[in-house]
Amino acid sequence: MAGPQLARAVLDAALAKRRAAQQAPRRRTGGGEGEGRRLRGYSGPGPDPRDPQLFGAVLERIMKQRGWQKPAAEATVFGAWEKVVGPDIAKHSRPVKLDDGVLTVEAESTAWATQLRLLAATLLRSIAAEVGHNVVKRLNIHGPAAPSWNRGPRRVQGRGPRDTYG
Repeated sequence: MAGPQLARAVLDAALAKRRAAQQAPRRRTGGGEGEGRRLRGYSGPGPDPRDPQLFGAVLERIMKQRGWQKPAAEATVFGAWEKVVGPDIAKHSRPVKLDDGVLTVEAESTAWATQLRLLAATLLRSIAAEVGHNVVKRLNIHGPAAPSWNRGPRRVQGRGPRDTYG
């Protein structure tokens, strides 16, 4: 057979195969639900990866694939502080930084800092219950930052007069 005749024979065979496939009834192989292959473009009554997914489920799967669980848990400590420690404690304290599992918390007053130090074990348990274990391993609690007296009109520059001890 020459080139055009060969092409015509292949085309006729393909058309005959297509007509036979269209006339034959389609059926699934396998006896149970979810077995066998699904028809292309049709998802059917069962679950299919092409079905619409919940946004939270998709986001959780992406975070797990990319290894973002720990940064997300750390962000939850800051973003949901009131939910994590409770409204009363959250009203009088705020998380400042989280570095290598050590959470620095700044309290509203020195009295609240002392109270939070006494509640440190309870706070660690509630944080672990909310965001997961080993995200926050230790708490560093301090009171409000004291004003600095290093500058001002009555500040002696340098080392001072040194006439007393010299």
